[in-house]
Amino acid sequence: MFVLGIDPGLTRCGYCVLESTRGGTRAVALGVLTTPASDAVPRRLHQLQVDVRALLASYGPTEVAIERVLFQVNVRSAMSVAQASGIVMAEATALGAEVTEYSPNQVKESVTGWGAAPKSQVQQMVTTLLGLDAVPQPADAADAAAIALCHVAMAPLAGRGRDAVAASSSGRVRNRVPLSRPPGGSR
Repeated sequence: MFVLGIDPGLTRCGYCVLESTRGGTRAVALGVLTTPASDAVPRRLHQLQVDVRALLASYGPTEVAIERVLFQVNVRSAMSVAQASGIVMAEATALGAEVTEYSPNQVKESVTGWGAAPKSQVQQMVTTLLGLDAVPQPADAADAAAIALCHVAMAPLAGRGRDAVAASSSGRVRNRVPLSRPPGGSR
């Protein structure tokens, strides 16, 4: 399985391509896509789209994991992150890749075991888990690697969930257990 992890951003969009096999997981590509802050937003979005499209074409990931935009104090920053995220999701979907979003806490928990881990601990675990000689720089690249590692850890669970939903929708689920009423109450 090839997984592309994305830490979305318009100025700096971190990426990491992982190859995950039964033998382990290794980083195939790691870096940051950038756009000049001096350019107009439409031009920057177009440049990001071209770069993301090239990245997807080069590595052909079957899965794309992206950090979910939850909340930021700076509305302008949140908008540009959301725009970058939308470009990545649309391009990945157009190429047939499965796209999954993860919250920052999910990423931290899957990589470090603690959802409130500091960035330095996440970076150190990324370095250790991928057998890298140094912490990936800039931080956006390390964050993208953490997102990809989160997906590698979570994907088998998500796949089973999607399979169960698909089976349920097609009527193939057998032995359904009826929901019982809570003790002493009604629904």
